Amino acid sequence: MVLVMPLPPSLSPDQRKAALEKAAQARRQRAELKEQLKQGSITLQDLLKRANDEELVGKMKVVSVLESMPGLGKVKARRIMEQVGISETRRLQGLGSNQREALLKGTSRS
Repeated sequence: MVLVMPLPPSLSPDQRKAALEKAAQARRQRAELKEQLKQGSITLQDLLKRANDEELVGKMKVVSVLESMPGLGKVKARRIMEQVGISETRRLQGLGSNQREALLKGTSRS
């Protein structure tokens, strides 16, 4: 039995360019949000509230958001996620209310 991977849809050059621009804009916006978090102009709680309504925020990975927080690096961010029981691949929109609460508690004492 041979498994065949489906090919991605073929896009016209204009469609491809538009998709690339949209992806680049989303990356810039996510980077800007993480910078605001690092500077303290927004909080983790703000981002968690926005995650349900804003697709861009909801699709951010929890680990990358935590790493952007002041005083938290890669090691502390992963330790907090492990203590709370959140997978490294989890995105903000995929967090349950108990996980959100535990995450806020875990980051406030660091």
